Amino acid sequence: MPRTAMNEATSPAAASVLASTGAAKAVRLPSDRWQPLEIAFWVAVAAVYFVFPSYLVLGSQILIIGMFAVTLDLILGYAGIVSLGHAAFFGLGAYTAGLLAVHGFGEPITGLFAAAVVAAIGGYLASFLVVRGSDLTRLMVTLGIGLMLFEAANKAAFITGGVDGLSGVTMWKILGFFGFDLYGRTAYVYSLVVVFVLFLIARRLVHSPFGLSLRGIRENTRRMPAIGTQVGARLRQIYTVSAAMAGVCGALLAQCTQFVGIDTLSFGRSADLLIMLVLGGTGRLYGGLVGAAAFMIAQDYLSGINPVYWQFWIGALLVAIVLFARGGILGALGKLYAAFKRAR
Repeated sequence: MPRTAMNEATSPAAASVLASTGAAKAVRLPSDRWQPLEIAFWVAVAAVYFVFPSYLVLGSQILIIGMFAVTLDLILGYAGIVSLGHAAFFGLGAYTAGLLAVHGFGEPITGLFAAAVVAAIGGYLASFLVVRGSDLTRLMVTLGIGLMLFEAANKAAFITGGVDGLSGVTMWKILGFFGFDLYGRTAYVYSLVVVFVLFLIARRLVHSPFGLSLRGIRENTRRMPAIGTQVGARLRQIYTVSAAMAGVCGALLAQCTQFVGIDTLSFGRSADLLIMLVLGGTGRLYGGLVGAAAFMIAQDYLSGINPVYWQFWIGALLVAIVLFARGGILGALGKLYAAFKRAR
C-alpha cells in the first residue's frame, strides 16, 4: 500500500468513519477495565465476614465451589468444551493437598501449588483426548475420565481412605501466624484471598487476545484456522489452565475442611457444578460465583425445611431458570437492567 494511502487509512477522520460503520468495533478487544458493579460485588463478599459471622463456614465453601464453577466456565462458556468430569481435577487437587498434610507437610500455600501442578499434568494429558471429536464425544470422554479416577481412588483405599475419606488432614498455620479455627474465620479470609487471585487470572485470560480466540473457536471452529489460530493447541492450553485452577479449588476445600471425601471425584460433583453454572449463566465469568451461591444457599435452606424432597425444588428452580431466564440469573438481571435503561 502506498504511504499516502496508509496515512489516509490511519487518519483520525478514517478512524471515525470505521468506528461509525462498526469496522473498528470488530477488531476491538473486550475491555478489562473494572466496572462499579464488579467492585461492589467483591466488597459485598468481603463484608460477609462482618455481617454474617455465623455463616463463614458455608461462605468459604460457596467461594471455593463458585470459583470451581468459574474454571468450568473457562472451557464451557468461553471455549465450548462440554465436560461432565471436571470434578476429576478438583479431586486430584484435593487429594494432593490432603496427602501432603497427612504425611506431615501441611503448609497451605505449598499445598496449593502442588495441587495446581498435579491437576495441570492430569488436564494436559486428558486434553489430547478431550479436544478431539464433537460435543457428544467430549461428554463421554470427560465422563469416562472422571469415573476412572473415582474408581481408582475407591480401590486405592490404603492411600485415599476409600469411601471413608481421607482423615487426619492437619494444616499448619497460614504464613506461620493464622491457624484454622472451628468458626471458619481464617478459612473464609484465606478462601477469599485465594479465590480472588484465581479470579483475577481467569478475568485476565478472558479479556486477552487469547480469550478472544477462544470465543472465536466456540462460535466457529472451522473458520479460526483461516486466520492462523491453532485450534487444537488453544483448546489444550485452556483445558490445562482450567484443570490447574480446579485443582487449586479442590486443595483449598481440603485445607479448609481438613478432610477429603471420595465425592470430590464423583459424577455428582460434576453434575452439580454444571447446574450451578447454568443457574448463574455461562460465558459471563461471574455466572459460576452467582450460580454457586444461589444453589448452595437454596440447598441449605430447602434441606433444612425438608431433608428428603429438597432436590425437587432445586429441579423446579433449574427448570424455571432455563424456561424464563435464558442466560441464567445474570442473563435475566442484564435484561431487566437494559429494560430499565430503555424506560428511562
